[in-house]
Amino acid sequence: MTDTSSPIAFEIDGDVAVVTLDDGKANAVSHELIRRLHEVLDETADARAIVIVGRPGRFSAGFDLAVMGRGMEAATELVGSGGKLLMRIFGFPRPVVAACTGHAIAAGALLLLATDTRIGAEGAFKIGLNEAAIGMPLPHYAVELARDRLAPTHYTRSTLQAEIYDPVGAVAAGYLDQVVSADTVVAAAVAEGQRLGGLSTGAYAAIKESSRRAIVERTLASIDDDMRAFTVSG
Repeated sequence: MTDTSSPIAFEIDGDVAVVTLDDGKANAVSHELIRRLHEVLDETADARAIVIVGRPGRFSAGFDLAVMGRGMEAATELVGSGGKLLMRIFGFPRPVVAACTGHAIAAGALLLLATDTRIGAEGAFKIGLNEAAIGMPLPHYAVELARDRLAPTHYTRSTLQAEIYDPVGAVAAGYLDQVVSADTVVAAAVAEGQRLGGLSTGAYAAIKESSRRAIVERTLASIDDDMRAFTVSG
């Protein structure tokens, strides 16, 4: 399904919904992208797995800077909305696979952490959380995702110290699970979606809920308070 005015398109490949993020630029996490991703998750109810794909060279460069620059109220509204979407993906009852086609910075890296399996493209790409380098605190949901998905030996380096990784380093850190050639990354992610989609959907949903429900619930319960305390410094 394609809408040329939307930053997202999706198609069904067998039992797998392939969701492509492409705003023609940096794949910024905007209000429109968040809205459409929620809609796509609703619209793909019959798919046994979801694969989220970036555009060539760009998975996502993070939150929309045009919105972030409009002041704290606009910034916190976007960051809060993004957190609710990420928690929905993190707790989504069916498999979610990411095809990291290039750079994944800040909210783009968080999107990787929210998915179940992350397959990255080889190349001179940057992946990681740069918030401490740009004067932006990590919201509570980002800390929760990082603590759950990143390797313990890379947690401090990735969060407090804003270390940015190449794709191979991102595997060691925990942002990615595998790196393949750029021309096969989408096919590899779809194949993984097909493999995971062949598992018992009921068991997958139950295991995911039991392992992630506490994180999702406490994060969503605190997100509004977290956004009220959210500030950006130099």
